[in-house]
Amino acid sequence: MPNPPLLEVENVYAGYIRDLDILQGVNFRVYPGEVVAIIGPNGAGKSTLAKTIFGLLTPHKGTIVFQGESIAGLKSDQIVQRGMCYVPQIANVFRSLTVEENLEMGAFVRDVPLQSFKDEIFTRFPILAKRRKQQAGTLSGGERQMLAMGKALMLKPSLLLLDEPSAALSPILANSVFKQIREINRSGTAIALVEQNARKALEMSDRGYVLESGRDRFEGRGIDLLNDPKVGELYLGADRGH
Repeated sequence: MPNPPLLEVENVYAGYIRDLDILQGVNFRVYPGEVVAIIGPNGAGKSTLAKTIFGLLTPHKGTIVFQGESIAGLKSDQIVQRGMCYVPQIANVFRSLTVEENLEMGAFVRDVPLQSFKDEIFTRFPILAKRRKQQAGTLSGGERQMLAMGKALMLKPSLLLLDEPSAALSPILANSVFKQIREINRSGTAIALVEQNARKALEMSDRGYVLESGRDRFEGRGIDLLNDPKVGELYLGADRGH
């Protein structure tokens, strides 16, 4: 690709316990405007990679460069200020706050009037506009996921890092969330997508990475990985053909 990577992870080792790395030399790239899927079996290190990129874990070895600047070892709030936002799988909204208050919390580093930013989110997610005065804890799972993404988008990030956005959602709600992810990407935001639904993730991604035992075992265009017999046999399993 002609442009330099927006995010470049090279030979990263990281984990939760000293001398016990879950990531064993991972390489990963996202170019401007891409959707890139991260798939693999449970325990492969997918969520660990997302947390390491976002500064929730510090790599013991390797480099993480975002927009031409090393971010390895930076705290999450410093990474947010550089244009990356992260939506974790769980605990991704403030349940006791209203929808509108959650959006305001999402823009905690902005010292400007927020109404226009909130209006954009409510336009993108009309259901949130209807629920704006409701406590987030009363929303459905799909609505909470949309609120979590909306909260992150309040900062207009150049990269949105999503960790298992379809987890625990019904197929209908999951499809709605995937549709919103596509729309977010079409508006210019690059997306790194950690996803349990490997088939769906590869279908909607420009490129994908298959992690296994903390290493990037396969890399390629999403459609190529989807049609690769080795990837299908090892990682798509019973999902293959559906």
